[in-house]
Amino acid sequence: MLLVLFKRFLRKTVPTDTVEANAKESLLKNTKSKLSLTPEQTVLQIQQGDALLRERFIASYKPYIAKVTSRFCKRYVNASRDDEYSVALIAFNEAISQFSPESGRSFLGFAETVIRRRLIDYVRREQRHLSSVPYSSFERLDDEEQLYNPVEMKQALAAYELNSTADERRLEMGEFNQELLKYGVSFAELVEASPKHADSRKMLMRTAAILAEDTAMFGQLKLTGKLPVKALTEASGLSRKTIERNRKYMIAIACILRGTYPFLKDYLDLDDWQREASKEAE
Repeated sequence: MLLVLFKRFLRKTVPTDTVEANAKESLLKNTKSKLSLTPEQTVLQIQQGDALLRERFIASYKPYIAKVTSRFCKRYVNASRDDEYSVALIAFNEAISQFSPESGRSFLGFAETVIRRRLIDYVRREQRHLSSVPYSSFERLDDEEQLYNPVEMKQALAAYELNSTADERRLEMGEFNQELLKYGVSFAELVEASPKHADSRKMLMRTAAILAEDTAMFGQLKLTGKLPVKALTEASGLSRKTIERNRKYMIAIACILRGTYPFLKDYLDLDDWQREASKEAE
């Protein structure tokens, strides 16, 4: 339709193959221009609905996806043959949709975390399946015609998973501590800052959730490093004194809720708390 309108606008006939070639060249240049942006900038444009840019972006990072997958599996991963690569490719696409620059992480770091978690889930599913299948039926030949057994690989990956989970937990704690330092809070201080009573913690978690979900208030916190006490007082109904006294605790909870910290969320039972809070609200 656009081609027809273009011809009518110029009042002359344009060879179809020439127009299509020019259109493809223009599209390619436009896409290359977009891909010259940082990964974070490109992902933000993709999230605005640019499906073609998503395809080009994923295609350009296939070597990276293969590298992350091979590092996880501790062997060369064949993109056309190994299921692990397909799992990683889907995870990379998922990371594009879920990434938020406000988390303070790089996109590639976030994508690697998502890929590793999806591969761990895949290994767990495969382990359950392998337990019911004869061991010898899984023998295969690799690219060098060497015999190997995926069962042994899965068992090795299971052991690797334990270590990698611990590494991810330490990495996450380090990232969280770095984020807290931006607000003058250290991880060690949170033990002292945590309210002793469950009701008090629940009340402050609700207030921290208000802070995390309000883009303007959380944006002000990130910009100034200071808690928007007045706005939070009005939104939560708590006194200024209560909010100021529990500043460190609420900043920490808001950062966890707003960021990508699955281990901390699980450790603090934030998902259970959120479900409980939703039931009470109903």
